[in-house]
Amino acid sequence: MPSLLVILIVLPAAAAAMLLLLDAKAPPVRARWAALLATLATFLVSLGVASQFLSINRAIEGTSPVHAQMEQKYTWLTIVPETADVPSITLQFHLGLDGISMAMVLLTTLLTVSAVLVSWTAISERSAEFYASMLILETGLIGVFCAFDLLLFYVFFEFTLIPLFFMVGIWGGPLRRYAAGKFFIYTLAGSVITLLGLIWLVIETYHVGIATHTPLATPFSIPAITELLAVHALPVETQVILFLMIAAGFMVKVPLFPFHTWLPLAHVEAPTAGSVLLAGVLLKLGTYGFLRLCLPMVPAACLSVGMPLIGTLSVVGIVYGSFCALAQNDIKKLVAYSSVAHLGFCMLGLFALNSEGITGGVLQMINHGLSTGALFCIVGMFYERYHTRQLSELGGLANRMPLLAVAMVFTSFASIGLPGLNGFVGEVLSLMGMFKRDPILAMIGATGVVLGAWYLLGVLQKAFFGPLQEPHHDSHAEPVADLNAREVLALLPLLTMCLWLGLFPQGLIDLIRPDVDSIAKLYGDVRATKGTNAKNNSLRHQSDADEPANAIQPENVERKVPQANPFMQNPAAPEAPKSEVRP
Repeated sequence: MPSLLVILIVLPAAAAAMLLLLDAKAPPVRARWAALLATLATFLVSLGVASQFLSINRAIEGTSPVHAQMEQKYTWLTIVPETADVPSITLQFHLGLDGISMAMVLLTTLLTVSAVLVSWTAISERSAEFYASMLILETGLIGVFCAFDLLLFYVFFEFTLIPLFFMVGIWGGPLRRYAAGKFFIYTLAGSVITLLGLIWLVIETYHVGIATHTPLATPFSIPAITELLAVHALPVETQVILFLMIAAGFMVKVPLFPFHTWLPLAHVEAPTAGSVLLAGVLLKLGTYGFLRLCLPMVPAACLSVGMPLIGTLSVVGIVYGSFCALAQNDIKKLVAYSSVAHLGFCMLGLFALNSEGITGGVLQMINHGLSTGALFCIVGMFYERYHTRQLSELGGLANRMPLLAVAMVFTSFASIGLPGLNGFVGEVLSLMGMFKRDPILAMIGATGVVLGAWYLLGVLQKAFFGPLQEPHHDSHAEPVADLNAREVLALLPLLTMCLWLGLFPQGLIDLIRPDVDSIAKLYGDVRATKGTNAKNNSLRHQSDADEPANAIQPENVERKVPQANPFMQNPAAPEAPKSEVRP
């Protein structure tokens, strides 16, 4: 019987296949209900997976900074080399979860339900195909977060381009084809460079294993690669080149300044459901890629090149995205530029390279998905009523739609980072982490908090308060209605989670803490180092945060043989004397 993890990935794809088999002349309501039931079932399965995951003893041992739980491994292919002294190579369908990916899976399944509900009446043509694309996108997103094999990770990563391309290109606005094409070309170009970097990384890692007599039986396994590189780091020069290549696709996906130009247009032209999933989850593939691949595999490059480069681009993106948002008259484009700013906070935290910063960055991934996903839902709701998103045409909507106004005010405050709501803790931890690493970057980044309040409060003041102003269209002769039950159901879970994570963030922090601390060890910063086990399991570096420069010491791979571990062959090989770590 397949595990819940396999069912979680396959279920949306199976539902999409059933939708595509529907009669094209069938009423759209049939496709809507089928999609809603499928996404609800997927969400319930994700809750079952979470329950099973939380019941596992997550005590982390060993040297690998990446640890998978609830693993499912299926062999794809076994390659037997002609040379007898070279071990066989196994390619696996390797699935698993850690605390970070578990949180992202729950975010994905929750937002997909809301996306179906907000598109209920907006999509009236080719509904079955639209919802099938959404479900296929959900499969790809869940697959990325569950993949612990480099090949599988990249396949799912690229797979997500296809359904969103069609969602924007077919059901988008007047410039949908141009927006879809620009989105596809930008992300594909970056991903090709990332692919070349991953291929080089696998080759380098395989050679390291051969040279140290500890070849990897599964050279694409992410835990195996990270464990080997934690003991036998690649030369710094090699790490820098690999980092720049692998990071290329992730920087476009986030997107970091100046690779962001595709995002505002894609958001403006995408249907509401597409914008919700794009902002809520798809952009997180970039940050998740940095967290899963770059930080644990090329730590020396992240410290020497990544921190100043990504840190600088992040603060520029925060300030630039905020000022661009201030200049917008289209509310949807304003929210799109706000994503550039908020993802800057996320990247700023991740590349602080310490426990506080990485924790804050992960929290921001979740928080931005909830609050910005809700913002796009709300923008779509009043666009359906007025068929405009121009601030200059709106005013005093709180008098007409008080429930919608309350939801907008609440979500804006969450996005701003008001204490007691979800955005506060993530931003504070991200800035605290970067302040320990580079106070100047942290102080510049902190200006984004003020700028964020400026443009979002400006939207509230112009569109929802003051004298009533509505666009005059023949179709709106009758007064518009406030939120209906379906729209409340779409927003309520997102707003509830914004409040819950703001009041009780410790549960999410505890969920991701073991995995965050495993990565932070590479950089000499751990929230709590306990007893001799922490010393024995350290990655041959100091755990003192005040001396991060000594934490990463690439060595000559031909001089050492690591301890046997379950990811490597030849477990009985004699252990060579460990080389001395040079200060």
